[in-house]
Amino acid sequence: MSESGYTGAQPRMGFFTDTSVCIGCKACEVACKEWNDVPEAAGLDLLGTSYDNTGDLGANTWRHVAFIEQPVSSVDTVSTVDSVDLGMPSVGAPGQAAEGVRWLMSSDVCKHCTHAACLDVCPTGALFRTEFDTVVVQQDICNGCGYCVPACPYGVIEKRESDGRAFKCTLCYDRLGAGLEPACAKACPTDSIQFGELDELRERAAARVATLHDDGVAEARLYGHDPADGVGGDGAFFLLLDEPEVYGLPPDPVVTTRDLPEMWKRAAAAALGVAATLAVSFLGRRR
Repeated sequence: MSESGYTGAQPRMGFFTDTSVCIGCKACEVACKEWNDVPEAAGLDLLGTSYDNTGDLGANTWRHVAFIEQPVSSVDTVSTVDSVDLGMPSVGAPGQAAEGVRWLMSSDVCKHCTHAACLDVCPTGALFRTEFDTVVVQQDICNGCGYCVPACPYGVIEKRESDGRAFKCTLCYDRLGAGLEPACAKACPTDSIQFGELDELRERAAARVATLHDDGVAEARLYGHDPADGVGGDGAFFLLLDEPEVYGLPPDPVVTTRDLPEMWKRAAAAALGVAATLAVSFLGRRR
């Protein structure tokens, strides 16, 4: 049995996103929209704060490439990632300082949590855990209650305004069933998005961090890979070149329903106490 409670024989599948080789091309966003028929979130105009036109994850953006521009003066120690390996010019390479600016880029996605609060609160069973240990919304069952939206510790799930139902990344569940990798990973030209068995990806990620540290990129670290974290580890985890907050990620995410069992116990105890009091009062009056 997996940590998530799933008992299937299929190994857990997931994503490892290595932001140190993300070039911000948005091929993953386009591939996700095309394959899953995700509607346009807004216009194609840039937001005005970066080379970004989608802004955040949501019902109409299942993959989001963040562009983070940092003045070099605000970075204590700027280590550079070798851009030669990527076939890129040095200016503007991921994590590279150029003309007083360092660019950080990252393709964000639903984390497919081990302990998924969205599953806990869904009253219809629209959210379910697949045989690949991923978390998927069944749109034909979703009633639009929206309980899953505040339950997500990462702010991933959102209701689509056009019909009120909740939508998010499915890790291309239909493609996995056909033996194909997710569309975003297939389209990524630098292998920043890597798909495979989660245990193997974790080993690969640890080796990548060690390599970066040996190359002087001291700030490289993993996020969401640890099964001992507040959500039991993520099915989609990341290699970052700065603190999680810089990428808009919570530093210490926790499953938002962790206290529900204790709350239900207390509620049940209180209800029994009230019932006992009423029974004693009723019997006293009869006597």
